[in-house]
Amino acid sequence: MPGLEQRCQRIELLLSDVDGVLTNGGVVFDNQGIESKRFHIRDGLGIKLWQRAGGKFGIITGRASHIVKLRAAELGIELIRQGIEDKWLTVRQLMSELQLQPEQVAFIGDDLPDRPVMMNVGLGIAVADAAEDVRQAAHHVTTLSGGYGAVREAVEMILRKQGRWQDLLQRYGGTGESPSSQ
Repeated sequence: MPGLEQRCQRIELLLSDVDGVLTNGGVVFDNQGIESKRFHIRDGLGIKLWQRAGGKFGIITGRASHIVKLRAAELGIELIRQGIEDKWLTVRQLMSELQLQPEQVAFIGDDLPDRPVMMNVGLGIAVADAAEDVRQAAHHVTTLSGGYGAVREAVEMILRKQGRWQDLLQRYGGTGESPSSQ
């Protein structure tokens, strides 16, 4: 059974659920029935960093929302599948289209519809506040909750284990070492 470091090495495609992962799981409707969601800005930068490092990022969600299309466009995410009932079937189709094997895919989820995907890809990640059965099925559980930087945490972990974090950090004027170790 491969360890976390080994699982991270082959990841090229990072897929994520939306509600409860990229958001805190709350869905707000105003008096006109207009939906709003709250996204964490560090998750957005994490996605951009993943893309800068050469990774592909995609969204697979059970609900359909115009807001998700807007956020995806803002982040340059082209792989978007909304209103998906069988996420594992959709992931298999994406892997076929992109000519990827399961061990090259990571999926971040929080609830039961995400569980089959997490159990069948190379790296299944549950957010800290995911349902218990989802956390049990995951290869890794974040310390942060969904909608509060968990995606960024996962991206950074994968890039660090792949040895690509330091190169990205250079753009921001640092080495990533603590001042005492320099």
